[in-house]
Parts: sequence; structure tokens; C-alpha cells
Amino acid sequence: MIKSAYIHIPFCEHICHYCDFNKVFLQGQPVDEYLKALEQEIILTYKQYKEDELETIFVGGGTPTALNEKQLDRLCKTIRNNLPMSERVEFTFEANPGDLSHEKLQIVKDAGVNRISLGVQTFNDELLKQIGRAHRASDVYRSIADIKEIGFENISIDLIFSLPGQTIADFKETLQQAFTLDIPHYSGYSLIIEPKTVFYNLMTKGKLLTPGEDIEAEMYELLMEEMDKNGFHQYEISNFSRPGFESRHNLTYWNNEEYFGFGAGAHSYIESTRRSNLGPIKKYMDQIESGKLPVLEEHKVTKAEQMEEEMFLGLRKTEGVSVRKFNYKFGIDPITLFQNELTSLVQKGWLEVSNEHIYLTKRGRLLGNEVFQSFLGISND
Repeated sequence: MIKSAYIHIPFCEHICHYCDFNKVFLQGQPVDEYLKALEQEIILTYKQYKEDELETIFVGGGTPTALNEKQLDRLCKTIRNNLPMSERVEFTFEANPGDLSHEKLQIVKDAGVNRISLGVQTFNDELLKQIGRAHRASDVYRSIADIKEIGFENISIDLIFSLPGQTIADFKETLQQAFTLDIPHYSGYSLIIEPKTVFYNLMTKGKLLTPGEDIEAEMYELLMEEMDKNGFHQYEISNFSRPGFESRHNLTYWNNEEYFGFGAGAHSYIESTRRSNLGPIKKYMDQIESGKLPVLEEHKVTKAEQMEEEMFLGLRKTEGVSVRKFNYKFGIDPITLFQNELTSLVQKGWLEVSNEHIYLTKRGRLLGNEVFQSFLGISND
């Protein structure tokens, strides 16, 4: 039973220097044609999979709120008319500070959207300029005030640390500014330099100076400490919330549950098969126009792979992997199945294992990727 859907809007008014998501400049793009194709994809998919009501919907990008009011209204109607939602659905829209007019906010509110995720990244205007963001700190305060005024309570912001030229003092100041917003959810990510980005090109030329691994680790520890001090529970490696405001949509991924993915370049996990859609917008639209789903590639996930994924996705959560749920899902005890890996990781001080849960220690959170890699390609069907 699939309870979640991700919808991708690949248009941006600005391209950030670190972003490698599937996106294009908005100007001159066939936005209306794309929205028509997106609706067709949803209809085609739902012909194949008669599903129960969705519990979570996440509209990301790109920047969904870069659409004009008429296009945004059309997108919302497409979602409402074609995706069955439960009464308690968590319906999230991503947005950028400064993109959100009162009219746009009212459109999404009227469509049932009840959660806004805002890409803030930092409150240092100089750093915002350097990473290619169009907004400034003042836009964040104004946008949050407008979001609250329209009646949204479930609000999240993204922050990035280990930015080029960022100091620990800078990051501490950003956190202090973030806490003044009085919102229930924060995400904090370290900068990852991805191929095909402006930052990657600068790095290969030796023109990008990042703070380095030691400072990055200090910033992450500072993030965890400050969140805890301010009453935010760390429920996942990069996510912190007040009780009841955890991102239910993202928990779908970390709980290794299935989900729909609609739009150019979107990923889905349906009937034990991981699929990715065609990324180029024209190719995506042409495929749908010919009456086919826009699948680029698909991979049937073996039971062995599912068990590995259950481990490295579940370990992202602070509570870790439930031994009982793993047993119920796969008919085998994970402590027995991964005995060698668990023993080694516990000895290193990176993991804790109890009768009920397997979870990262605080030190393990700093080395998450190394821990996750321990579970790749080791089990057999």
C-alpha cells in the first residue's frame, strides 16, 4: 500500500551554485505544457495502481512557487482532482524566501497544503550572495511572517553548513537567527559538492575553499547541541523538530516504504521496484504524449537489497532500526543477519545494539556515511 507521493517541478528563477537537482531556468520554458504532461502522468499511473488515500504529498523542485498564480492554481487543482488524500494528509510545498506573494500562499492554503518548507540556507547575506541565492535574510523574516499570517503552523526551513568562507561563529549566528523565527522544524545539511555544479567547477580549478572536515564536524556538533538546547528533538541525522512536527513524508523514505514519484527526473518505489523518470523536460513530455509512462530506468530490488536498504535508511533515524519491524518484514533477525558488521561498528563506538533497536551513537552520527556503507552488498538472497 503506497501512502506517499513526491511531485517534481523543475523550474527555478535562479540556479544556486551547489544545486544538482533536475532543474532549468524558468524563463522561456514550456511550463503550461509541462503541467499538462504531469497531470497525464498521474492519471496514467493511477490507472495501473488503484491505491488507498495518500497520507503525505511533497511538492519539490526546482521551486514550485516560481510558477505564476494561474499555473500554481492549475498544479494544485491537478493534485486535488487526481490524488486521493486522507483527511490527515501532510501536504508540503517547497518554496524560496521572496517567492511567496500573499496570493500564492492563499492558493496553496485553499488547496489543502498544510506544510511549507523554505530554503533559507544561511542568514549571512554575503554567504547567500556567494552561493548564488537570490534572497537575503530580510526576505526570510518577511516570508515567515506572511506564511504565518495566511495561517500555516507547520513550517520548516533548510540550513546548510560548511559553506565556502563560513566560520563556526557565522554558523552559530545563523542558528541564533533561525531560532527567532519560532517555527517547529529545521533541517541542517553539510554542503556536498556535486558534479555539474558551479561549485564543482570551481573546486576542480582549485578556486573553492571550504572549511574542511574538522570544522564541518564542529559545525554539525554545534547544530545538534543548539537544537537540543532550544527544545528541538533530533529525529534523523539532519532533521530536528518539536514533538508532532516530524516530516512524515521524509519518514516514508527512512522507513523504506514505497512511494510515487511524478514529474521529470522524479524517483519512485513501487511494488519493490525503484524507478527514475526521464529528466530532460522535452523527452519527459514527448513520452507522455505518446501515451507511455516516462520511465528512464527501473530496478527490481531483491530481498537482500531491501534488507540492506532497511538498515542504512533506518539508521538515519535517531531511534534507528526496529528489530521487531525488521523481523516482521523479512522473517529474519537483523542482529543475526548482520552480526559481523554490527560487532565491528559497536566496537568502534559508532553503533548501539539493544533487543529492540539498532541505532547510531552521537559519534556514529558524525560518521554516518561510513556506517551506512558497511551494509552495502553484503547479504545474500
